[in-house]
Amino acid sequence: MDIRVAVIGAGSWGTTVAHLCAHNAPTTLWARDPEVAAAVRTRHQNPRYLAGYELHPGLDASADLAGVVSGADLLVMGVPSHGFRQVLVELRPHLRPWVPVVSLAKGLEQGTRKRMTEVVDEELPGHPAGVLTGPNLAKEILAGGAAASVIAMTDPGVAESLQAIFHTELFRVYTNTDVIGAELGGALKNVIAIASGMADGLGTGDNTRAAVITRGLAEITRLGVALGGRPETFAGLAGMGDLIATCISPQSRNRHVGEQLGRGRSLEEIIEEMNQVAEGVKAAPVVVSLAREVGVEVPIAEEVRAVVTEGRSAREAYRGLLRRPRTSEQRLPR
Repeated sequence: MDIRVAVIGAGSWGTTVAHLCAHNAPTTLWARDPEVAAAVRTRHQNPRYLAGYELHPGLDASADLAGVVSGADLLVMGVPSHGFRQVLVELRPHLRPWVPVVSLAKGLEQGTRKRMTEVVDEELPGHPAGVLTGPNLAKEILAGGAAASVIAMTDPGVAESLQAIFHTELFRVYTNTDVIGAELGGALKNVIAIASGMADGLGTGDNTRAAVITRGLAEITRLGVALGGRPETFAGLAGMGDLIATCISPQSRNRHVGEQLGRGRSLEEIIEEMNQVAEGVKAAPVVVSLAREVGVEVPIAEEVRAVVTEGRSAREAYRGLLRRPRTSEQRLPR
């Protein structure tokens, strides 16, 4: 394939997506740290985030942002939401016109509350913007486990052309035109994953976790539809699929944060010892703000917000949920 791919951000997921793309197209991974770039380029490993996992031998890497971006036919943004806009600003002078931009970030921008494709539209006008999202745990994919994902672009033709770049024998990629729903599914599920982790940390059992996941999906769907997504997207890989994986996997950073909170540890202590970002911590207050604005009830997200911003304990959060008034399960999304 003649398309040249630039993946920006050498965290666990950015590196994994670069590894997948390298099966189908010339791919270069940008790492801010020259040592990480050198390790990927010469040893085919990312020892900082994916120690012990082999990367595609054809994957190149560099710490030269301008050099990586200038030759790209496809730009893949593997940068967390809090640094997403700044990196776009840095690379903008070096990106050729009309190059598609695909976000891997599962978060919302602080302050503006914008999705990452909205940030792309603002900073890189004229570039088709979309998202690759789904139940994708990096280490499982690198270990050879089968997985599936969604490439969402408003133009189905562009989505289909990009589908072939990410698709491999064990990584199945579906297309979707609901960019709003796909992005919101990825961002909103992180908040529910913190709640699921808190249940595990409190030792409440599988019944509670199943209830949190199910009612969490109802919250995600209600809010996502109110913000412009389609209900069927939240029932698919970008919604339910991603939610299940993130809520139950020991590899999930957001679930880990919740579990540790459930065990009584402070958020500051938990975050300090992590070397990666748990997007749900920053997303919780943003999600609650959006929900209040459109008049959608998100009781689980409300409790998670109180835990991460007000210091409420996980046990108090679950007591708050149990005190909620009785209602019907069959309320339709507004």
